Amino acid sequence: MVSEIDLIENDEIETEDEAATDSAVPQIVYNITSYGADYDVRGLVDRINKGDILIPPFQRAYVWKQTDAASFIESLLLGLPVPGIFLATEKESNKLLVIDGQQRLRSLQFFYNGYFDPKPNEEKKKVFKLIDVQPQFENKTYETLTDKDKRRLDNAIIHATIVKQEEPRDGDTSVYHIFYRLNAGGMILKPQEIRRAAFHGNLLDKITELNNYGAWRDIFGKINKRLKDEELILRFIALYFDDKTYKKPMEEFLNGFAAKHNKPSEDFLKDVEKVFKDAIDVSKKALGMKSFRVVRAINAAVFDSVMVGIARRLKHGPISDFDALKKSYDELMQDADYLKATSKGTSDEATVILRLNLASKAFSHIK
Repeated sequence: MVSEIDLIENDEIETEDEAATDSAVPQIVYNITSYGADYDVRGLVDRINKGDILIPPFQRAYVWKQTDAASFIESLLLGLPVPGIFLATEKESNKLLVIDGQQRLRSLQFFYNGYFDPKPNEEKKKVFKLIDVQPQFENKTYETLTDKDKRRLDNAIIHATIVKQEEPRDGDTSVYHIFYRLNAGGMILKPQEIRRAAFHGNLLDKITELNNYGAWRDIFGKINKRLKDEELILRFIALYFDDKTYKKPMEEFLNGFAAKHNKPSEDFLKDVEKVFKDAIDVSKKALGMKSFRVVRAINAAVFDSVMVGIARRLKHGPISDFDALKKSYDELMQDADYLKATSKGTSDEATVILRLNLASKAFSHIK
């Protein structure tokens, strides 16, 4: 028998109007500088291995088959032109973040390092040999290439376009939009997948860690393959800590928060963990595993407001009267203004603030 919780997996999270009406295009004008640079293959691989070029570790980071990677390397060995890559300069570190081209760069890294797509703690790694290529390269590893072919590959040039956001100065949010537009073909990436790439850092790592928290998994269900569960956690955290700066669209608000906090202090990360775990623990105890649902699936607007309301109440001390909290929640779910604020125009500024305040007021008296 399939349970209700099992049916929540993937994209069955209710945010119907946001997808239809929100625009991911920010209401700001960017000042972005860009320039071209030609890198030799050996230099690129060395920079990746040293961490000077960062390939963001998000879910679908490497999807090429060995034959795809071998064909790309064969093109370089034959002196054929290959597509360029896009990199972004990180302001604080001056390191380069790969926006487009990670399949090609990982393939080169794997070939030079000797193993194809190695996994952490993998006991038996797969030796990277060229396959389905011209006879002189068939079954060759980097080490078994002739010296002439090694030099040809080492010195092969890959063109890079390097971008840097000059304005606005509060976070590299332009990287999100460049990444989206460069990856708009094929399987469209979801917003949180792009955030994991564009705003990689300790905050999103912490959210990935919190996504495995037992009480949250009991409520949400299976891990979402497109990171919608992680996006909901980010949404709660952003509205709890930064609701006064909220502006539509929700997607851009979350981008800004992730960019601003991609290198947070340890104290901030501890606060994030405590606030989320305490609020989700109370939600599970008081509301059960069907929390945040208007019908069947989790409603994102109910989730963010109820979690913020509970977290605000917890700032004043622990909650002991879970029956009273459940009663207040049930009454809130019958409130006409609240239902409207969680079903229509849910990303509008006034609507977001209204539902956060209604939920906070509903739970403020709970002992």
